[in-house]
Amino acid sequence: MKMINKIALSLAVASSVLFVGCHNDSDTAKAEVAKGTISEESLGLRKTDLYSERKDTTGDMTRYSKHYAGSGHKIARAFQDAPPMIPHDVEGMLPITIKSNQCTSCHMPDVAPSMGATALPVSHFTNFRAATGIAKDGRITKNGVAVDNTSSSDMAYVSIKSTGSKLSGARFNCTQCHAPQSDATDAPANTFEAVFSDKDGATKSSWSGSRLTDSLDTLAD
Repeated sequence: MKMINKIALSLAVASSVLFVGCHNDSDTAKAEVAKGTISEESLGLRKTDLYSERKDTTGDMTRYSKHYAGSGHKIARAFQDAPPMIPHDVEGMLPITIKSNQCTSCHMPDVAPSMGATALPVSHFTNFRAATGIAKDGRITKNGVAVDNTSSSDMAYVSIKSTGSKLSGARFNCTQCHAPQSDATDAPANTFEAVFSDKDGATKSSWSGSRLTDSLDTLAD
């Protein structure tokens, strides 16, 4: 009987030690997880409660330029051939629709110099899209050729055609790439320094002539 009691006591002690050990390990693991937890507030620019819109949570007021179009004010590009920011007021010019695009009244190459505006580069008068269709068997065609995969690592389906003096349809919606610049006083400081490959890259596009088609043997008639 004493032997059984000793065995029972030993098992109870061992179980207790094992339980305490596991419990301690669990607490340690939880502490480590808690220590490495990143709060939602620290992920964004706002450091306040993200689930309420209190006064101290609202962002800085957007202040778009009030310069009138043609005032000559320009914003340096962020990098070589970056879409330039719109430096003037766009009140009444947006949205751009298929029937109304006031940007073209000043920025088309034939009128831009007299308006003091930046002329649209040749890339905006170039169609890079292959003619896409569906064959009778249901396969997709690119420039009349049936293809099994519309992606191509060597850009085999790129089609480069001049649209003459007509703005390419893919470039018609100017604000899909160009946006007004907001003067936000409380915005994070930007320490990025652009390095331009052209001496006038901060104010002028280098997309002209054959530079559009370097290394591309896909010119279409």
